[in-house]
Amino acid sequence: MFLLLPFDSLIVNLLGISLTVLFTLLLVFIIVPAIFGVSFGIRKLYMKTLLKIFAWATLRMERGAKEKNHQLYKPYTNGIIAKDPTSLEEEIKEIRRSGSSKALNNTPEFELSDIFYFCRKGMETIMDDEVTKRFSAEELESWNLLSRTNYNFQYISLRLTVLWGLGVLIRYCFLLPLRIALAFTGISLLVVGTTVVGYLPNGRFKEFLSKHVHLMCYRICVRALTAIITYHDRENRPRNGGICVANHTSPIDVIILASDGYYAMVGQVHGGLMGVIQRAMVKACPHVWFERSEVKDRHLVAKRLTEHVQDKSKLPILIFPEGTCINNTSVMMFKKGSFEIGATVYPVAIKYDPQFGDAFWNSSKYGMVTYLLRMMTSWAIVCSVWYLPPMTRETDEDAVQFANRVKSAIARQGGLVDLLWDGGLKREKVKDTFKEEQQKLYSKMIVGNHEDRSRS
Repeated sequence: MFLLLPFDSLIVNLLGISLTVLFTLLLVFIIVPAIFGVSFGIRKLYMKTLLKIFAWATLRMERGAKEKNHQLYKPYTNGIIAKDPTSLEEEIKEIRRSGSSKALNNTPEFELSDIFYFCRKGMETIMDDEVTKRFSAEELESWNLLSRTNYNFQYISLRLTVLWGLGVLIRYCFLLPLRIALAFTGISLLVVGTTVVGYLPNGRFKEFLSKHVHLMCYRICVRALTAIITYHDRENRPRNGGICVANHTSPIDVIILASDGYYAMVGQVHGGLMGVIQRAMVKACPHVWFERSEVKDRHLVAKRLTEHVQDKSKLPILIFPEGTCINNTSVMMFKKGSFEIGATVYPVAIKYDPQFGDAFWNSSKYGMVTYLLRMMTSWAIVCSVWYLPPMTRETDEDAVQFANRVKSAIARQGGLVDLLWDGGLKREKVKDTFKEEQQKLYSKMIVGNHEDRSRS
């Protein structure tokens, strides 16, 4: 019979004690507080400590840059002089006025100088692309000790390099295993819990258990990201029979919102692990999952959503109308489908703090596994969530106007840029309708001037 040597036995005992202590700490300080929705303030203390370290690192970088006569930050300007927005007609009149004496008569005919306006606008658009720059990581004003934000900053001084190396060890050797363990725990409990609840008869008890199982598991997953979330105006949280719409930065937006509320999810049926989770969740809660062939049928999607919101006993639907992730700086065009069904809309604005980690998912550059690895090796995920007052479609509004009104409210509250561009341009060419809109504006200016002149 093989016997362990005293040294080997000691290592095994120490390993067993370490695992027991780790599990106890997870249970007492993370899992149990997540079940009851309380916090000991450890994450906020962690965030304040990081802010002090970042402040010291910033001062050290500024001093090192001055000593070496290096420019520390990239300039934000792109060579285009900012100016107040003006109409197409006003800008063309200005070009005519500066280039032709004939323009003083305000002639409506086409002039060769008008071409220069469209050429200049085209060059400005290429240099300052309002669409493409929304799908790259947000630029930081200072370094947060992550190599992915600026690779050169860590070599400014020896102390800064040592601090960066220590940060790598903490993030990859301590935080990453801890977060993976928490994520596995949260997902496992979600699958098992919703499956068990699904076997219960429909009624208030099943709804009560389903709600708390969902909230508990999402809160554990939030702690797996060391997410520090500040919720504002909770009295405006979505209610049953409505639609919750929010700007979209990351797949974790769902976890951020679902850890504070109980929602019915909408999405396409997936395979693999995601499919297992979806099938378990739908047993306990009336989520709305579509097959791949059904997603393309707008009428079918609208019908199922309408049937859901008409039942006031059913949970609010959570939807991200942009249809793609934007880089936390702006809100892009909302798809009108969610605003056509006549339900009360509950807008939500989400804004992440990029100092601790970039939550934006660039799906064209990173796969889901790589993205999650980046999230779990960041310092933390810090964000603010604002619940806006409910909004309904007015009698003189169409679905597009209603969608734009909701989008503007979200952008204004979250401090985001309100853009009319379609997020689908991330992978597609500009639609002909956008080109035709500019052509119509120019044509209207010429024809309108002709009509005004004939009347006079």
